[in-house]
Amino acid sequence: MHIKIRIRRLRPDAQLPEYAHGSAEDAGMDLRAVEACTLLPGKPFAVPTGLAIELPSGYEAQIRPRSGLALKHAITLPNSPATIDPGYRGEIKVILLNLGQEPYHVQPGDRIAQMVVARYEAVDWEEGELNGSARGTGGFGSSGR
Repeated sequence: MHIKIRIRRLRPDAQLPEYAHGSAEDAGMDLRAVEACTLLPGKPFAVPTGLAIELPSGYEAQIRPRSGLALKHAITLPNSPATIDPGYRGEIKVILLNLGQEPYHVQPGDRIAQMVVARYEAVDWEEGELNGSARGTGGFGSSGR
């Protein structure tokens, strides 16, 4: 199933998100940088994509790290997964963090993150007693190691 989502290029050089292997094989679409920047070790930086989207109500866009950047260069997203809400109409910027020892240079057109569009359910809270479960109040490490 495909849904149509309105997208706007805020800059003419912005590239639309795309599936590397097609939507039948990939969940995430690659997002690309529109500006050169240098990621210094330990310093987060918001990298612009030059794109804005109009998500329908009930959908969010999750921004996730690219596994190749994480493995080869220790580049990640400190707020992963980042959430783009349906009401946001500003530019998508990806907060990248260099966990490595050397500066990392991003060039325009570099794939910097993945975006997954997902449904979510709105919640109305109902206060009251909770039903029991086998786990109970067991938290961190409750299943063993």
